[in-house]
Amino acid sequence: MAPQGSRAPLEFGGPLGAAALMLLLPATMFHLLLVARSGPARLLGPPPYLPEPEALWSPRALLLWLTWLGLQVALYLLPARKVAEGQELKDKSRLRYPINGFQALVVTALLVGLGVSAGLPLAALPEMLLPLAFMATLTAFIFSLLLYLKALILAPASALAPGGNSGNPIYDFFLGRELNPRICSFDFKYFCELRPGLIGWILINLALLLQEAELRGSPSLAMWLVNGFQLLYVGDALWHEEAVLTTMDITHDGFGFMLAFGDLAWVPFTYSLQAQFLLYHPQPLELPMASAICLINAVGYYIFRGANSQKNSFRKNPSDPKVAGLETISTATGRQLLVSGWWGMVRHPNYLGDLIMALAWSLPCGLSGDSPLPHRGVPPAALLLPHLLHCSAGAS
Repeated sequence: MAPQGSRAPLEFGGPLGAAALMLLLPATMFHLLLVARSGPARLLGPPPYLPEPEALWSPRALLLWLTWLGLQVALYLLPARKVAEGQELKDKSRLRYPINGFQALVVTALLVGLGVSAGLPLAALPEMLLPLAFMATLTAFIFSLLLYLKALILAPASALAPGGNSGNPIYDFFLGRELNPRICSFDFKYFCELRPGLIGWILINLALLLQEAELRGSPSLAMWLVNGFQLLYVGDALWHEEAVLTTMDITHDGFGFMLAFGDLAWVPFTYSLQAQFLLYHPQPLELPMASAICLINAVGYYIFRGANSQKNSFRKNPSDPKVAGLETISTATGRQLLVSGWWGMVRHPNYLGDLIMALAWSLPCGLSGDSPLPHRGVPPAALLLPHLLHCSAGAS
């Protein structure tokens, strides 16, 4: 693919595809949120009802959303246990990033725990998911516009992302014109990548668990499993936060509506669909089945973590003794790709681990064909793989 600062082939169907996705992605998210609380929870067909405008716009939700963002910004700015350098940019410089995401998760958990013990009605949060999702979507649009204007007016050519440098405003707004938009040392893309959305996802899950406890006396085993599996996933991502610096999101993709909406809205409000489904559609789960599901998640996590750790170690330092003996091949751009170890077993073992874990998150919700909503994470992930593989090959 073209180097940073130059133009790259258009993806997602070009400007028309980008415009369509900017409408379809929020519409799909709201459809899923409405279906989750409906009777049969069917994905196909019209939504069970259309919310009134007052159900989407709520000053209380706006205040809560801004408070949440403000808290995560404050935690980002706290002294970090480590400051890491990113990958080399086109101008041979390297940006510096605070590694304190796990610290932000722990402090957030402590603050929420203190709040709940003091009477904070966290169990009421599920009733505010629609207006909160609307606030997150609105934020993504406004934020993306400001970032696009900043890149258009202030960013030098060397700071532009290859994908978002097409010259078409709709396409560049969607994909992101600037690679690493910053104000001083505050990196907007890096902040949004793992902080407000991922930690917010866990907070929503916890609120759903607490509301189920209020409604039924105690959380179900299925709800405990979903919360536990997804907490492990988020905790792992934040514990290995430095590894995100070698991913395509940081090294290659611009920061536009696609990532802003995905990070701020899509992740917390659709990745929590399994817990949402269980609140409104309780499912029985026997201990033997729960044990089997735990085993499936453990296998997926083992593959996911092993493959990602190996890839990150190689990208950071190919001479690292842990990866120095692995076989590689050269790409057209001169990069080296692993073809042994985890990466000699299947082409993208990290995606395989992701898919297996997504299956384990869905299984506690049952296997009824009448309610495929909780399993919506697996087919889209499988359908997205060709695009991810194409992007990975192009970036090489």
